[in-house]
Amino acid sequence: MANLNYAKKEINLKIVYYGTSLGGKTTNLRSIYARMGNDRKGQMMSLATDLDQTIFFDFLPVDVGEVKGWKLRYHLYTVPGQVYYNASRRLVLRSVDGLVFVVDSQQERLEENIESMYNLRDNLSAYDLSPEDVPTIIQYNKRDLPNIMEIRDLQAQLNPASYQYYESVAIRGIGVFETMKAVCQLTILKQVDALPAV
Repeated sequence: MANLNYAKKEINLKIVYYGTSLGGKTTNLRSIYARMGNDRKGQMMSLATDLDQTIFFDFLPVDVGEVKGWKLRYHLYTVPGQVYYNASRRLVLRSVDGLVFVVDSQQERLEENIESMYNLRDNLSAYDLSPEDVPTIIQYNKRDLPNIMEIRDLQAQLNPASYQYYESVAIRGIGVFETMKAVCQLTILKQVDALPAV
């Protein structure tokens, strides 16, 4: 649920990037951070292991303009990809306003992607939510690798609800901003009617 700061006339929206370990969640945020002007971003925080995997979250507040007199600020998070950090995954999902489910497109990662999707559903249910309740974008990442699955096969396995999707190569910044813009637009569209005038 969006957080309204009446003193600053600011609406804070939380976007969570979810998916398997080493699938590209943190790479998405790093790519966004690197290409965004200093006047539009806050400090990026990252907690990682020796293998450069996110343990808790990345947090990147992004200012993207105004709606109905409210200044929009998106807070981008990632969850840890490793299953044994499930309590952290669930905690990061608290008060989520929008989701990006990052899929590792490699054939050998299909089962992990499916497991991660089921895990997302389970963790959302702890807050009486489902992916259908939260604006969601699917991102098919690592499309530059030789052992990737066809989009139609990924769609059949991971996107039966027909969420909007984007192909990406996050490490090169391809598809990253398109994904972020799409989830931001879906998220604010869900909130705009409920915004009070300022």
